[in-house]
Amino acid sequence: MVSQLVERIRQKDQRAMSQLYQMYVEELSSVCYRYVPSEDDAKDVLQNSFVKIFTSLQAFDYRDEPSFRGWMIKIVVNESLIYLKERKKLMFAVQEINHLSVIDDEEPIPERITADELHQLIRELPDGYRTVINLFVFEGYPHKKIAELLNITASTSASQLYSAKRLLAKKIKDYMNER
Repeated sequence: MVSQLVERIRQKDQRAMSQLYQMYVEELSSVCYRYVPSEDDAKDVLQNSFVKIFTSLQAFDYRDEPSFRGWMIKIVVNESLIYLKERKKLMFAVQEINHLSVIDDEEPIPERITADELHQLIRELPDGYRTVINLFVFEGYPHKKIAELLNITASTSASQLYSAKRLLAKKIKDYMNER
C-alpha cells in the first residue's frame, strides 16, 4: 500500500499526499518533539519536513516500507537539527564532570514511569544534552556521526551523553519521589 502511495505522490496526487501524511504524522511528530520541545516550533519543523519528503520523493529509491519510514525519520531529524542550529538553540554545556557528582550513582528504575513521562523528562533536558541523547539512543548514531552532524568533537558528544544520562537519572529520581 505504501509503495502505491509513493507512486501516486510522484504523479502529484494530492489525496495520496494527504493519506501518507495521515499515516505517518503521529510517528514523525513524536520524533520531532524529541528534538524541538516547543509545540509551535515542532509543528513548523514537521511541516518543513513533510514538504521536503514530498519534494524529495522523486529521487528516493523506494525498496520497502521500513527503508521509506527510516528515510522520513532521517529527514525529520535533520530538519530538527537545522532548526536548532538556525535558531542558535543548540548550546552545549561546558562543565566539569565534578559538577554532576551531587547526583548519586544509584540508578533509578525507569520501568516505574511511562514512556510519555520519560519523553517529557527528556524534553526538559538542555538542548545539547537532549539532542545528543536523542541521536545516540533513539537514532542509534555513534559519537563520530553525532560529531559530524552537530559540528562538535566525538569526545564532546560522549561528554554530553554522559552528562545527559546523569541529569536524566536525577530527573527520573526526583519525579518518582514527587509521586
